[in-house]
Parts: sequence; C-alpha cells; structure tokens
Amino acid sequence: MHIRAGVSMIRRRAFLILLTTWIVPLTANAQAACEPPTVLGESKIAAILDARTLRLVDGREIRLTGIEIPKSAEADGATWLRDHALDRTVTLRGTDETPDRYGRQHAFVLIAGKPDTLQSALADAGFAVASGTVRDESCARELRSAESRAEKSKRGAWATPNFIESGSNPSSILKHIGRFTLVDGTILSARQAGSTLYLNFGRRRIQGFAVTISRRMMPAFAAAGINAATLEGRRIRVRGWIERHGGPRIEARAPGQIEFIGGKETAAAGDK
Repeated sequence: MHIRAGVSMIRRRAFLILLTTWIVPLTANAQAACEPPTVLGESKIAAILDARTLRLVDGREIRLTGIEIPKSAEADGATWLRDHALDRTVTLRGTDETPDRYGRQHAFVLIAGKPDTLQSALADAGFAVASGTVRDESCARELRSAESRAEKSKRGAWATPNFIESGSNPSSILKHIGRFTLVDGTILSARQAGSTLYLNFGRRRIQGFAVTISRRMMPAFAAAGINAATLEGRRIRVRGWIERHGGPRIEARAPGQIEFIGGKETAAAGDK
C-alpha cells in the first residue's frame, strides 16, 4: 500500500514538473508578445511608400509606430519591406485610429502567421531603432530586444561606423540636427533651470551636449527610476531628435528614451 502511494506521489510530482515546463514558456511568450489591445482592422499591403509607411489595398496609409529609421537605412529598409511585407495580409493594432496631419494612421502591424510585429522584424534586421516613446510595455520590450540583437550582430545600420554618437563630442552630434540619433555618454552634471532639467555631458554647458526634461514630465521619469539626484556620473544611452540651442540638445519626453548602460564613472571633460 505504501509502495503504491509512493509511486502515485512520484507520478504526480513528475506531472507537475512537466506541466510547469509547458506553462512557463507559454507565459513568457505571452508576456513578450506585442499586441496592443485595440485591433484597428485587417487588410493587405498594396505598396511600400518608404521604410516606415505602407499603403493598404483599402487606400489607408499606415505609419509604423514605435520606431525610427536611421538615415543610413532608409533605402535598405524600404527594400526589406518590399521583400517581406508587400502583398501580405496584416492586422493593425494600436490605441488611436485618428490619422496624423498627413492622413496616415499610426499602428503596430502584424503579418498573418508571423509572431512578431513588422516593426520588430525591421529592428531585428538593423533597419530601424526603437523610438523609446512606446507606452505599451510588451511592445517596448520587443522592440528593444530586436534592436539589441541587431546591434550585437552589427546588422544593417549598426554596421555603420560611429552609428552611435559620443556625448563628449558635440561637434559631431551637431551634424545630425533634425535627425533621430542615439548618443552614449556620461552625465557630468544634472541641473535644473526654471522648468527644465538639464543633463550635461560636457564641462562647457552652453556648447556641450545636453538632454533636457521638462518639469511636468519629471514624475514619469522618477517613477521609471530616473532621478535627478542620482544621475551624475551615470553612463546612459539617449535617443531622440537633435536640436541646437547653443550646443546640441535632445528633449527626452518619455522615460524609454533614456537607458542606463553602466555604473557610475569618473568622466574626463572633453567637449570636442
């Protein structure tokens, strides 16, 4: 009797272990999938207008949300879309059906039978980078993971020399005015002036590269662990549009634009 009970218990444990091995991967995949809750429709892709814009057979123009296309990848990105997405049936997902001022609808695009979004596939190929402004956490993770794989493998734009700019070289960053750019560097100081927080990457604050965060956005950054009091000496990667206000600037409007890439460092001054 005791032997049978022991065998029965062993079988139950084995079953539970096996069940766990099934459930955990399924749960992980479900968490990783980028599927915004609102389905905005289904259609077929009739034309590729550029590396971020599609035209559907129903006439709608779709802008791929959540990504930006590096200048060096614009042509190759459009070619990649023609090779992998043209004439394919797609599902559109997002949070807002309102078109932008150009009449384009912004959405995540999923090709029938494919597990990842078109945006993620573009990023994995190295022809797109995450914008850092996506609010859906599952989509943000998917895009960053795809981007990381492309970076490690030096695919697409990541094979371009100096694709990521250095925060200590403002003269080089200024060449990207009006373009979406990734910058790595160490924050030498964090100072608030009026309603704006300045993260300075150079000793000469006016000419040096800086990231700005408006006061109204600071609670969102603090909630994401980005606190002004602890930023000095931190090495980060920031992404955004380059503007010029004395030196080059990026306005960070969402916490996802800033990524910690190392511990604290003692940085040398050096605005080049």
